[in-house]
Amino acid sequence: MKAYLAQIRMNLVLTLRDRSVLFFSYLFPLGFLFAFGEMAHAAQGGAAAIVNMVLTIGVLGSGFFGAAMRAIADRERNILRRFKVAPIDAGPILVSSIVTGVVTYVPLVAMVLALAIGMWHMPAPANPVSLMVFLAIGIVAFRAMGGIIASIANSMQEGQVIVQLFYTPMLLLGGATIPLTIMPQWLQIFAQFLPSTHFSTGLGGILLRQETLMDNLPATGALLLTSVVATFLGAKLFRWDKDEKLRPQAKLWVLAVLAPFLAMGLWQAHSKTNIEKEKILARDLTRNRTLLLRDVRLFTGNGQVMDDASVLIKEGKIVQVFSGSAPEIGPNQAEVSDGAGKTLLPGLIDTRVHLEAPGAISPTQRRPDFARELAAYLYCGVTGVRQVGQAPENLDKVTKSIEDGETLGAELFFAGPEAPERIAGLAAAEALDAMQDGNVSLLDAPLVRQVTPREMIAFTRQAMLHPPPATDMTLHGNPRQNLLEAFHGGATLAAGTDSGLPPLVHGPALHRELQLWVAAGIPPAVALQAATYNAARLLHQDQRIGLVKEGYDANLLLVEGNPLQDIAATEHISAVIFHGERIDRGELLKQK
Repeated sequence: MKAYLAQIRMNLVLTLRDRSVLFFSYLFPLGFLFAFGEMAHAAQGGAAAIVNMVLTIGVLGSGFFGAAMRAIADRERNILRRFKVAPIDAGPILVSSIVTGVVTYVPLVAMVLALAIGMWHMPAPANPVSLMVFLAIGIVAFRAMGGIIASIANSMQEGQVIVQLFYTPMLLLGGATIPLTIMPQWLQIFAQFLPSTHFSTGLGGILLRQETLMDNLPATGALLLTSVVATFLGAKLFRWDKDEKLRPQAKLWVLAVLAPFLAMGLWQAHSKTNIEKEKILARDLTRNRTLLLRDVRLFTGNGQVMDDASVLIKEGKIVQVFSGSAPEIGPNQAEVSDGAGKTLLPGLIDTRVHLEAPGAISPTQRRPDFARELAAYLYCGVTGVRQVGQAPENLDKVTKSIEDGETLGAELFFAGPEAPERIAGLAAAEALDAMQDGNVSLLDAPLVRQVTPREMIAFTRQAMLHPPPATDMTLHGNPRQNLLEAFHGGATLAAGTDSGLPPLVHGPALHRELQLWVAAGIPPAVALQAATYNAARLLHQDQRIGLVKEGYDANLLLVEGNPLQDIAATEHISAVIFHGERIDRGELLKQK
């Protein structure tokens, strides 16, 4: 034990005296922190990704350059041969290298976290103990890998080649510097064989999703196993003298070090759980960003209208609503979007849908694609839907995927006990009339054509033009008259469409429902409230959605024009914001 302690103490003293070590251990990573933080506008909410990148770069550098290259250089300069005559064995040399790496890495972690919290207001880690233990395990594992690289490299030149063969792929393909989510699928799978991928993904989960070591048990276990195997083999293959050459076959021992990650890569190629987690982490980063919608006309959801307002969004929530122009906020603090001439309202909510029915008629009897249907609603600015009737099989899986952020789609609710809100269903009545009359005009609406595959529109058109001879589709009562009576009687109204019944395809029908309400004599503000705040009340969710209000989820619809004067303006969508994320509608229906 004395030999270990003495070697650790001496190694620490020599390391702290080495200016190049101090530069590459602290100044170099901090340079990355400032540079990439400014480039990525970390103050807008992406600080955790920058912290992940810098800490991962620090771990890789410590392992492959701080441990591997330094050990090779010491052997080349015959420094290790002097230790041999002490005499000590390889154990204290390897352990002191690992301990030195951990001790010198801790100040970097403290500096990076302090700067990110102070400069960019990054939330402090919710599980600091898990964070520090995971980082320590990562340092130990990569320093141990560096130790075995030093053992198998016969020269400085050969060591540099081997280090780059490990370091470069792990740096570029491990998810810390280049997001895995933008890589092709095959490259994402290849990345699952790299230790740095599991380290970076685990670190991201702890920083962004308040995960613990137990939530990252496979990655933690693989890193620990690698540490043990690499340290053991490093000691067995350790060479004191540069003239001692290792047989080429002995270099295959490095495969034993990577065996845990080869096994994890094979499992991930099958399960793809890490790939799914990367999507979730990337979505969390996007939703955490700060967005300012400036100078919009605001319909709050409960009938209140502000002709000139601005809304500040952060971490998926509405944090402030300004009457008039908002205070000046620099581009580094928020992404600013000019809403002049546009109207902002809560995301629409459809309280009656039938996801088990496609709305359009398919030429094949294919199963409903629930993920695509819910994505179509979000594309149309409908951020929440209520499934009526029996919940279809496998819907829970899709719902969880949307809740986790793995995929994008409208939030899904299920029908509960009857509520006092009245749901008119004028779009459903119009659709039934269209089916009976062979009127295909509903299929020509722009949003319908944008969210529905061409072949389904064509097949539905033909089916409607040539309906079966015995078609008996009738409605009880007069929905339009019932709606007006309920409105004049003071009833609370909620909007629902019965989408899924042909030809009401999933997504656009709520816009048509609102147009029919206004045509029937309902004021536009009342119709919009029925599709926002009143619908949220029906779902018992009116404490977090349905209003543009501080503390509420940032589920918003920005449209061109003024739907309070022309209700058809709701179809002229400028932006859809879901949990604070500005949705890329062009890519929404392409997601896997």
